[in-house]
Amino acid sequence: MREVITLECEECRSRNYTSKKNSDNDRDRLELKKHCPECMAHTVHKETK
Repeated sequence: MREVITLECEECRSRNYTSKKNSDNDRDRLELKKHCPECMAHTVHKETK
């Protein structure tokens, strides 16, 4: 079953993106490098609850 997750910027802590992931296959928290409109740069975004 896929669940909706929120991605948070590691630099400024703003929650910019939502995504879906299969929690049965991916138990770890998701980390993606995405563009943050607040920082105006590509930063690491981590999954939050």
